[in-house]
Amino acid sequence: MNSAEIEDLVEALAAALDRALSLEDLDGGLLAYSRDQPLADSVRVNFLLSKKVPADVSAWQLHHGIATAVRPVVVPANVSLGMLGRVCVPLMVRGFRVGYLWAMQGSHDESPAEILGALPAVRGQLDRLAETLLDTKTAESEHRRQREALFLAACDADTAAIEELAGWPQVHAAGPWHLATLLPRPDEPATARDGTAVDPAAAVLLQRISALQATVGIDAARFSAGTETHTVVLLRDSPGRVVHTEILHRYRAELARRGGRAQRPDLLGFSEAFHDLRRFPDAYVQSRKAVQAAAVDARLGTIADFRQIGVYQFLAASSRNLSPVESVYFAELRDFDANHELLPMLELLYDTDGSVQDVAATLHLHRSSIYNRLAKIRTLIGVDPLGGQVRLELHLAMKAARWSRRPRI
Repeated sequence: MNSAEIEDLVEALAAALDRALSLEDLDGGLLAYSRDQPLADSVRVNFLLSKKVPADVSAWQLHHGIATAVRPVVVPANVSLGMLGRVCVPLMVRGFRVGYLWAMQGSHDESPAEILGALPAVRGQLDRLAETLLDTKTAESEHRRQREALFLAACDADTAAIEELAGWPQVHAAGPWHLATLLPRPDEPATARDGTAVDPAAAVLLQRISALQATVGIDAARFSAGTETHTVVLLRDSPGRVVHTEILHRYRAELARRGGRAQRPDLLGFSEAFHDLRRFPDAYVQSRKAVQAAAVDARLGTIADFRQIGVYQFLAASSRNLSPVESVYFAELRDFDANHELLPMLELLYDTDGSVQDVAATLHLHRSSIYNRLAKIRTLIGVDPLGGQVRLELHLAMKAARWSRRPRI
């Protein structure tokens, strides 16, 4: 990070506002502060000494909504914390936050209106500070951008890119590997908090920085890259899902705090292990299909292994666009099932190996209710839904219906 430039910008802002300022990152760590303004309360003194916002102070600040704010926030004084009033200025670049600038009020009685009124005049300097913070992030360096572009080209089966990737120190002789694709929940609206459409460039940048921060310090993670819709991570293969869980947890947290949204149960899909980097594009396809399957079938969980997504492997590999209406029995049953009682019950029965007791317990019904619904299905479609060929057809049609709703990435 270019500390000298950031410190100069903070000092210039402090002089323009005639206020004691401090700059912190999204984790509450001190990045810079003004030195020429003598005003300080105990919170500021302790912050400058420890370089970290204490938990109780952080809770008070978060209580006033700074984590999701896109405009300056007034944080009132807190006598019990020894804290004067402050104005928090979220530093935003292309739709997501990169840090917070804090301006202190002079006394308990002073109104924050003077600070708020002075901010428009320094808007250009604030934007410059935000851009400088962004430009000093590893994810925004030109070298990093070039390497991510090459990494994504390898995902898309560019032979030259795969050959160059094989020579990277963190990849060379580090196999076996597997690829993971991380995806925000697909029902996330494609609009910003103020209702405007999301900028595709901002969406890419959010994914890239979130991916980098989610994998930093994790040795198994060899490299990551972000696209407009999802993130791809190359991992050194190891048994278990501890690494996947950690990366997904951190990715979720990064999207929440940088994108200004509540944390959601985002998804991760991963490929089979491979030793030969020529299988890199196939592994990428597998990881994408795994995460798409997780998006349409909650039974797969938030972390999906391509080897365990079952019939979705077949649906993903199909050369034609399978439609569930190609099953006459499924179409008839769907048309009759206006209350959505029959198809969900039948799919659950198929998924649980035909255990009526398990289905009844899951749906909080008596077993006789399950048998009655099965009898109704037999009457509606004229065949036994538990018969071999009919069961195969209906179960596949149900999964095809789910697969047709997959997020396109």
